[in-house]
Amino acid sequence: MKVTLQEMFRTYEQICLDKLKEIGRSSVAEWSMAMGYNSSNGLIKVIKRIQKTMPEKLIIHYDKKPRRYEAL
Repeated sequence: MKVTLQEMFRTYEQICLDKLKEIGRSSVAEWSMAMGYNSSNGLIKVIKRIQKTMPEKLIIHYDKKPRRYEAL
């Protein structure tokens, strides 16, 4: 079995995107709770990093709150 580097080295952003893909379209609060945070705003900085570094992997539905996020 051959393991690629991408499978070996997953960033926290990729782990968060995988969880979002698993739970489906969600709000920040739902996504944060699924990741184990007590606060509904636990992923705000991570979401901003995902938007900056890999915007093609995250779809944001609605411009205003409540925003819904979906992973590709």
